[in-house]
Amino acid sequence: MDIEELRTFVEIADAGGISPAALRLGVSKSIVSRRLLRLETELGVQLLSRSTRGAALTEAGATFRGHALRACVEIDIAREATQPTEHLRGRLRIAAPYSLGPTHIAPALAEMARRHPQLQIHASYSDHVVDLIGEGFDCAIRLGVLPDSNLVARRIGSVRGTLVASPAYIAARGAPETPGELLVHEALMKGTECWQFVDGGQPVAIRPQGRFKADSGAALVAAALAGLGIACLPDCLVRAQIDAGALVPLMPRYPVAPAGAYVVHSMGRHPPSKIRVLADLLAEYLGQAPAGAGMAKSAAELVVERCYR
Repeated sequence: MDIEELRTFVEIADAGGISPAALRLGVSKSIVSRRLLRLETELGVQLLSRSTRGAALTEAGATFRGHALRACVEIDIAREATQPTEHLRGRLRIAAPYSLGPTHIAPALAEMARRHPQLQIHASYSDHVVDLIGEGFDCAIRLGVLPDSNLVARRIGSVRGTLVASPAYIAARGAPETPGELLVHEALMKGTECWQFVDGGQPVAIRPQGRFKADSGAALVAAALAGLGIACLPDCLVRAQIDAGALVPLMPRYPVAPAGAYVVHSMGRHPPSKIRVLADLLAEYLGQAPAGAGMAKSAAELVVERCYR
């Protein structure tokens, strides 16, 4: 039984069909179809039910998927045990935030590709929080304070935020001086997040309200520049606008609580070598020494949803 056929079948099962699986694997649909056909012929059962509306796993396919996944994982572990990390190979699919990814993450990924010429790196930049398993990613880079989940996370750096508004908004609505005053202002948010500040060393959490929401940090910057409200954003997104006087930092006595940058994955406490190497390299690029203890469960230190994630 060919391991590539097993990998292909797992991708079909997780992606929900041959076409999305081909896109994930970076091969043609005909290659995916042939691999599936050979596997079904060898097993003597139909694993996928095809129709004009798409494809779905048969009962046999649903049962076989778990066994196939375990076999693929075991092969990966065995391969990694016999190969040094300086010879990484295979494919690494990474989801990174669009707001910071091209400027802060992309250089590290380019360096990783240079160091490991046999490794395929597929990066997707979006401020949408992806479903790692459902969308076929090996890992994701997330910013802020992550919600409690079954993901495994490693901190690779820090993210500092700033509360900002345009001079026009301040002239029309005034500037809040305490976190509580934010409740009567228009907040520019990603969703229903909590904003956290530091008051004399103690955390203060506020749930602001606002009529403008966007899942993109760049879109929130644009809204703040247009005078639509107050935004809580990473420094690196608003520094140029602050220096130019287009945005004004607010509440200097109550700084935004520092948050973190994390590599998260869903493959147990011992991630594949390629994810460990990626986390080490990103920590190097973001100015934080790699943690010798490796990754820790996100539930150990991550509790509250934040404005940038």
